[in-house]
Amino acid sequence: MTDSWTLGGRTFKSRLIVGTGKYRSIEETREAIDTSGAEMVTVALRRISFDKNEPTVLDAIDRSRIALLPNTAGCYTADEAVRTCRLARELGMADFVKLEVIGDKKTLFPDNEETLVAARRLVAEGFTVLPYVTDDPVACRKLEEIGCAAVMPLAAPIGSGLGIRNPHNIRIIVETVKVPVIVDAGVGTASDAAVAMELGCTAVLMNTGIAGAREPVLMAEAMRQAVEAGRKAFRAGRMPRRAYANASSPTEGLIE
Repeated sequence: MTDSWTLGGRTFKSRLIVGTGKYRSIEETREAIDTSGAEMVTVALRRISFDKNEPTVLDAIDRSRIALLPNTAGCYTADEAVRTCRLARELGMADFVKLEVIGDKKTLFPDNEETLVAARRLVAEGFTVLPYVTDDPVACRKLEEIGCAAVMPLAAPIGSGLGIRNPHNIRIIVETVKVPVIVDAGVGTASDAAVAMELGCTAVLMNTGIAGAREPVLMAEAMRQAVEAGRKAFRAGRMPRRAYANASSPTEGLIE
């Protein structure tokens, strides 16, 4: 059975979105992306060199089959984020944007208030906005009401690898909004990705979880398989949790 999902009028089969930072080489970046099976890749626009004589992460992305998702990493105000998204549009990177407005340099937690301001302006300008936000169901609902195409609550601080710190909030967000819920930031290993999908999230976005592994390409494969397994488990519906044992075999008619 097909199990695709739609974002901004485009249909995707893969539910794993990957980043392009922190790899040791362009070739490793390309191989990890290919192995992950990702159909959407995010790029930190403000960290790309546009010197035509130098290779960049853009060279690792086959844009004939992979959607580019420029992000506003490094922006601390709504004005900065909006300007960065406009630059992406001018560079021909389409209108999909991952909106990040950071509120704290130590934790890199998003500034929800500035994010709402920027999202409102970008939606009005016709962008397909995917905002990075705290795991706050109220903020996610407001972003949906503004017109964002998805919400991207963090699992844990960016690059921490701590996994999903508050699965209860993620589950509430899934139940609260109708747009796709994409867990972003903090995924450290395959089991974290599986948990996100088992909670009912639409997709998972990660960068350091793959790029920071000892063998990034092998981890990319593990993450792809984990996302697929977690999604299948969610669709299958897990067994009820019980406080006490429940025998797997019938207890009636035992031979004595």
